[in-house]
Amino acid sequence: MQAIYFFCLSAILFFVYSSGSVHNNSPSGHGEYRDTTKIPPVETQKANTSYQPAFKGQTRVAGIKTVTPYKVEKIAEKLGSPWAVIPLPDGRLLITEKTGYMQIYNANGVLVKKITGFPKVDNGGQGGMLDVALDPGFTKNKTIYWSFSEKNGDGNLMAVAKGQLNETSAKIDNPVVIFRATPALNSGLHFGSRLLFDKEGNLFVSTGERSILEGRAQAQLLQSGLGKIFKITKDGKPAPGNPFINQKNVMPEIFAYGIRNSQSLDINPVTGELWEAEFGPRGGDEVNIIKAGKNYGWPVITYGIEYGGSAIGDAIQQKAGMEQPVYYWDPVFSPSGMTFYKGNTIPEWKNNLFIGGLSSAHIARLVIVNNKVVGEERLLADKNERFRDVAYHNEMLYAVTDNGNLYRISKK
Repeated sequence: MQAIYFFCLSAILFFVYSSGSVHNNSPSGHGEYRDTTKIPPVETQKANTSYQPAFKGQTRVAGIKTVTPYKVEKIAEKLGSPWAVIPLPDGRLLITEKTGYMQIYNANGVLVKKITGFPKVDNGGQGGMLDVALDPGFTKNKTIYWSFSEKNGDGNLMAVAKGQLNETSAKIDNPVVIFRATPALNSGLHFGSRLLFDKEGNLFVSTGERSILEGRAQAQLLQSGLGKIFKITKDGKPAPGNPFINQKNVMPEIFAYGIRNSQSLDINPVTGELWEAEFGPRGGDEVNIIKAGKNYGWPVITYGIEYGGSAIGDAIQQKAGMEQPVYYWDPVFSPSGMTFYKGNTIPEWKNNLFIGGLSSAHIARLVIVNNKVVGEERLLADKNERFRDVAYHNEMLYAVTDNGNLYRISKK
């Protein structure tokens, strides 16, 4: 009997130790990942505040390390000031240039064409030509949508336009502005913005609150277009089913509010939910799951402080009726463009979230299980680059930087 006991115990121990230290078969489908190295949190710097997270795992989760060999290639340089990169159906890359035009590169980083003919942008400060999205019917209609900062009276604002990409003439045909995030303010900061189509063919648009105090307070106002996530049709009208569509003194295009400055949007490939990342002040950069009609708290609740060190508002991090971030960073990460990895060639990356970091100078890889962040890794930190956007296509990641470089990340 004793021999049978020790045999069974040995078999159990063999199974446990041979199966790897991290192996998740979550019913959420957020990936089976086999990170054999689970390390302390990647953030080692002192936080700006003593604020406590609302739940375990909301910040500074365990570090992880990719075990599948991958390669990082700088396939183009001297792009200028790229802001967004999006793959075309044929694998080429359409890249926006902050000063007011776009460029097409092939998948190996060779410049194919410069596209001009866009409405004039106000490229002072953080403004300029910003994000770009392809119409769901792009293969046939060649329509693209882009966001940009536009002069408006004595101020400026974030606008969304559309037009047809004409590669023969290397111009945009029939450009027309379909939406403006009013009111205009005299500020060169916090325009947002990212554009993303949902499965119904409606367009999500993120916008910032323009940083100055006059705009900051408007993130909580439903009659203002500052500090919001919008959902509009291809013609710039409120999307059917928007949460505030039949209310008085409210912008019906609003989908969610209480946003500081978001340059990150993507659809979770497992749940179909809209995920977002946004800049906090000094500390308190966030990752959120955006839901219709919800209030994400800025500037009433925040895990950050003013750049000068003083508290923001009542210095509270939680309030009834306001959403908590899924994850936050302190010190800041400065999240810009992001994408979920939808491939299989690097299996531990499947359905992970990759976010470009500006001041942090790396790409963050977040492992997500049941809508919780359970692991964080820093990629390309050795490049010392401000990563402005990250995009996925055909088992590969592409990233553009403020230094004008284009990177491709793929399995070795």
